[in-house]
Amino acid sequence: MIKVLMIEDDLELAEIITNYLKSFDIVVENYDSPYLGLSTLEIKKDFDLLILDLTLPEIDGLELIPKVRNISDIPIIISSARDDILDKVMGLERGADDYLPKPYNPRELQARIKAILKRIGALTQQQEEPTTNNSAFTIKDDDMQISFKGTTLSLTLAEFDILKLLIQRNGAVIAREDFIYSSDHIEDDSSLKNIDVIISRIRNKISKIDDSKTYIKSVRGIGYQLI
Repeated sequence: MIKVLMIEDDLELAEIITNYLKSFDIVVENYDSPYLGLSTLEIKKDFDLLILDLTLPEIDGLELIPKVRNISDIPIIISSARDDILDKVMGLERGADDYLPKPYNPRELQARIKAILKRIGALTQQQEEPTTNNSAFTIKDDDMQISFKGTTLSLTLAEFDILKLLIQRNGAVIAREDFIYSSDHIEDDSSLKNIDVIISRIRNKISKIDDSKTYIKSVRGIGYQLI
């Protein structure tokens, strides 16, 4: 498990990021107060990485970086809507490891977290991929078929691509855009709403075999996750 400290006063964004990263076995602890976040870092000392907004109450994020560096060498990713080149340069010069301008796809944030931790040798093999139990599903690539609990699902090509991606991502949250980019049977200019329609059809087909729970979970503001 990867532990991330986040200092972000946009609580809605913090919730979206927290829920998304959870599926990658990344646990986020967010504080909207920079000083409270700083004191938590000093007390706990067990975080693997810090995600830092710049436009914060009480103190600017650029001013907070040196204070973090006085107590920790934790990797820092700046997550900010400020796109001035001076902010980027100052952030990196003061000790940040990366700068991710808002808005961004949470998948990119996840990739950058993994890349930084891998580079510094803090990422173990066990932390590489999330785990989930997808034994109920069987993919037959040659026949372009997917079975659920021993029963072959009647899927369109687009439905096959989407469900296959959900299974292969092993419990990770997948953005709607990723479904479009990864499928040869969905038009690149398709509305994201079309993905919702396809997901709904897949859910209906799964529920005819087992309606005890929803196997494809909606993740607000991002996409879907197989659970």
